[in-house]
Amino acid sequence: MLPIVLDEAIVDTLMKDTLANEGYELSADLERQVVVTSTGEEYAFDVDAFRKHCLLNGLDDIGLTLQQSDAIKDYEHKMMQKTPWIFNDVRA
Repeated sequence: MLPIVLDEAIVDTLMKDTLANEGYELSADLERQVVVTSTGEEYAFDVDAFRKHCLLNGLDDIGLTLQQSDAIKDYEHKMMQKTPWIFNDVRA
């Protein structure tokens, strides 16, 4: 979900248009950072670059972590060398 902040006057205009026109539709173009009305008018909005990247690439916290899988594997390998007793197989 992406909350979009627009000027109050723009929101008022969009709400009036929505109430006056049954089936009125708006779309948000995240890549271009604009809200587009059914008549083609565009209203720009700001979004944090990192948030935009995550949304456009479908990345959540897990997806972001998995992008670092090679670094994580390297770290685990180094830790196995430094502290092998942590990784010993414990069997009852």
